Amino acid sequence: MSSFKPNSGIPEHETSSSEFRKVLWTGLYSQVVIMTIPVGGDIGDEVHTVDQALTFTSGKGMATINGKDQAVEAGDLMVVPAGTQHQFVNTGDSPLEQGDKEEDEGIDEAPEWTKKSKKENEEAGVTSSTHK
Repeated sequence: MSSFKPNSGIPEHETSSSEFRKVLWTGLYSQVVIMTIPVGGDIGDEVHTVDQALTFTSGKGMATINGKDQAVEAGDLMVVPAGTQHQFVNTGDSPLEQGDKEEDEGIDEAPEWTKKSKKENEEAGVTSSTHK
């Protein structure tokens, strides 16, 4: 599983780092990420093989999910289903943060099995399906 304990508080990462994103955990179908987007910055156009739920804790920005724009600010939750194009742009005058700050360096690399279909993972024994 993971060493991240949901009830222990959100880890922190350094906002001055050139690394604005840290992957805390990647599961078979979902991923936990924290990030800080600098003023005027963006994450770039992305598509992932796992679901993401992002809660913004400070700042203001524009979320583009599957071609639809929506303003985001502290307290907003955005869900990005696997395979969905998305982009987040900081439109405010302070960093746009999702999660809190972290001092450790993270590796933004999903495990190989996340790049495979559910059927391939079931056949490889990574997971099982109760629906046959």
